[in-house]
Amino acid sequence: MPSQSLTTPLDALLASADSALRTLFATPHAARACPTVAEKPTTLDAAEKAEAGALMRVNHVGEICAQALYASQALATRNPVLRAHFERASAEEADHLAWTRQRLDELGARPSLLNPLWYAGAFGLGLLAGRLGDRIGVGFVVETEKQVEAHLQGHMDALPTGDHASRAIVAQMQAEEAQHASEARHAGAIELPGPVQELMRAAAKVMTTVAHRI
Repeated sequence: MPSQSLTTPLDALLASADSALRTLFATPHAARACPTVAEKPTTLDAAEKAEAGALMRVNHVGEICAQALYASQALATRNPVLRAHFERASAEEADHLAWTRQRLDELGARPSLLNPLWYAGAFGLGLLAGRLGDRIGVGFVVETEKQVEAHLQGHMDALPTGDHASRAIVAQMQAEEAQHASEARHAGAIELPGPVQELMRAAAKVMTTVAHRI
């Protein structure tokens, strides 16, 4: 992900466009090895494989949205330290994107057909929050990461018990989402109002329900 200092609004805009194109159309490559569980091979029947594929498609959509969120926050802020924080988090999330896409391929499942829509929606919401001020922007990140962490716990419960490959990925992602939330909190986030949190949960529910199928 971008690591250089963005010096002009045009630089920031071009970096955001580049991030969107690479997220949606390029083959993702992880900087770190995909998490695995040693000596625990995955063996799934057809029904388990289909369900695991649907769940990992949802997780892949979540990582599409994470790239949009951090790109929008980096575009919105004028604080170079905070921008660098968003770029570091985005780089870790890029590994998640690559891992989930790799697992989708292994399961013979496809990404969501609506990924451009999910990206655009997450980018727009993140940009709006960021434009309201850095503390609100990082507060939006905190709440997003908290909800993602809870969502991933739900997937740990729902994935087939024998799908050690998917479960290893989800467990690593869950730990890192919690870390991102903690880091954003310490970056000066304010807690979003309860109704905003509920709206975010409702929007996430729509996304996960649709992405599970499409």
